[in-house]
Amino acid sequence: MNGYGAALWAETLKVRRSGLAWLTSFAFLLVPAAGGLFMYILKDPEGARNMGLIGTKAQLAAGTADWASLMSMLLQGTTIGGAILLAFFTAWVFGREFSDHTLKEVLAVPTPRSRIVWAKLTVVAIWALALPAIAFGVGVLVGLIVDIPGWGADLVWRSCRSVAEAAAFGLLLLPWVAFFAGVGRGYMPAIGWTFFTVFLGQIAAVMGWGDWFPWSVPALISGAGGSHAALLGAHSYASVIVTGLAGVVATLVWWRSADQVR
Repeated sequence: MNGYGAALWAETLKVRRSGLAWLTSFAFLLVPAAGGLFMYILKDPEGARNMGLIGTKAQLAAGTADWASLMSMLLQGTTIGGAILLAFFTAWVFGREFSDHTLKEVLAVPTPRSRIVWAKLTVVAIWALALPAIAFGVGVLVGLIVDIPGWGADLVWRSCRSVAEAAAFGLLLLPWVAFFAGVGRGYMPAIGWTFFTVFLGQIAAVMGWGDWFPWSVPALISGAGGSHAALLGAHSYASVIVTGLAGVVATLVWWRSADQVR
């Protein structure tokens, strides 16, 4: 692909030197850290009080310190919280040049616009798949260090597969964030779109239509929807795939045809 390698190198360099990339990485690692802390507290509440980790009058919510609880926290944390973080990252990748008023310089290089878009999507895809995997791996390590009961290789494997599945389908929805970053010529419209879809996704899940609404599917995979997750089927995954492909096409078409003189 002519110019794709150069565009990918440039986008990778931007991410490596940006503060947002490291901030999202740190935020993802807070999920296993918080999970390990909660497991330690639930495992020994009195010891946690004596160490000052919780107040003497703290009332702990119902929960148990075991691998099933830790896996559930990791899955939901990396899926739901991670989706918002990755949407912010995508909005930055596709909206930075508009906000910094450097888009004309980017488009002045002899690289087709479609190659630039594919390079940006590649960087987003790598980040969206790598961060949940790293957070899950750190979470497993934390669980071993805390030495919580209930270890099961099958449980961990199923949780790992669910994290990968939720991350993959969450990734398919990010091109629409990229599209609105372009149409809105900056971060804010894309971020607004993100919160709008999160809100709609929650409503759809509560009303029992989450299996048909693409933005509800990753959360349902994580188990956040409770019994509604059992409703997921081929139609659910197909809706996400079709929506994702439509987002890629819409983003490519807009970048190739829009007036970019500003």
